[in-house]
Amino acid sequence: MEFYALAPPAGEADLVHAALPAGAAVLELGCGTGRILRPLAALGHPVTGVDESPEMLAHAEDLDTVRARIQDADLRRRFDAVLLASHLINTPSPQDRTAMLATARRHGDRLLVQWHPPSWFDEAKPFDVVRGTLRYRLHSITREGPLLAATMDYASAGKAWHHTFTARRLTEDELRSALEEAGYTSLTWLTEDRTWLSAGA
Repeated sequence: MEFYALAPPAGEADLVHAALPAGAAVLELGCGTGRILRPLAALGHPVTGVDESPEMLAHAEDLDTVRARIQDADLRRRFDAVLLASHLINTPSPQDRTAMLATARRHGDRLLVQWHPPSWFDEAKPFDVVRGTLRYRLHSITREGPLLAATMDYASAGKAWHHTFTARRLTEDELRSALEEAGYTSLTWLTEDRTWLSAGA
């Protein structure tokens, strides 16, 4: 969990800010340490985060947060926008994806999503790069049907962390279908590479 507190923002807050009206209230599902919410708050947005990890939320004590599973969360409040970043929509479990989108819809009519487009699954390959003070190494990539599994190593100041993950390929039609099933009837791409989108009810 320490790594996530060290990882710098990668422009996500600016992208979200540009897609929303000034001062729009934002709920992030899977907020982690508040890496995106904190700069969003600095940009004038009232922010709330949901995460099930107490270790993550311990790094976000300066923010309004709720400890809960995304799939179960019900804050009994509505927000101007709900944020589902970190490629969570590419969860291997269709049931979890349906539940996460239902939670998002319970809390607002506007959803901002970061996802791995189909091309990422074809093009993903090992790399070893340094960005700022952090070293990132992606390796052990395996593919099985629509699933891609890999391990990301992180290193900084003599410390190392490892994160193994599995992502499910969604076609654009499957993405739209999942959003429509949750009640989101419109979709707008926010980036040219189609890694971020805005969906509206």
